[in-house]
Amino acid sequence: MKNDSTKYLGYAIGEIVLVVIGILIALGINNWNEDRKARELEMEILVQISENLKKDKAALSKIIANANRAVYASERILALHHSNQSSDSLQYWLGNIVQFDRFLPLTNAFEVLKSKGLDLVSNKELRFKLGTYYDDQAKIITNANEDLKQSFVDDWLPILKVGVVDFEFKKYVILEDERAFIASDKIRNIMVLNRSNYTGSLEYMNSGVKLIDSILDIINTEVRNQQ
Repeated sequence: MKNDSTKYLGYAIGEIVLVVIGILIALGINNWNEDRKARELEMEILVQISENLKKDKAALSKIIANANRAVYASERILALHHSNQSSDSLQYWLGNIVQFDRFLPLTNAFEVLKSKGLDLVSNKELRFKLGTYYDDQAKIITNANEDLKQSFVDDWLPILKVGVVDFEFKKYVILEDERAFIASDKIRNIMVLNRSNYTGSLEYMNSGVKLIDSILDIINTEVRNQQ
């Protein structure tokens, strides 16, 4: 009887061990499936964010080109002010200056990520850079371009209503009296401040593009490693 009891006890323990092992295997498989699903969702959202960032970069590249032309044109007109001379290019330089751009970053994919939880992004560096771009850099760039728009409204629009013969946005500004425009200290001061605003905006936008490139590189690596 003692031997039988020992045998049955051994069977019972063996069955318990098998049940525990089965449970552990099932939990492991379930966890693996959950991790796989989370990783697939992460990659899907990162690909969407990547597409948004590419469009942001394309938009910023155009705005940066316009801002560089505005800075260059400002330098040329300020040089005319010192020499008290006119130029056939003045109307086109003014066309490059008397304008503004809006920057509206695409945030829909990042908003989806936030709704799922930023911890879904397993790469800590990527998670940090995404937050830096969307919560800080993109907002700074947007505000900088809004300042340029406000300068257009406050400074340039009153001038356009008085001494302009013809005007096409981002193309040209034809003046009634070019010499009076160039000789005006008020105009020169506006030009200096406007140039400074464009220069500052360029710094923010160039930094934003570098950050976008860095994020895209990390996303591309993450997606390749997952494939």
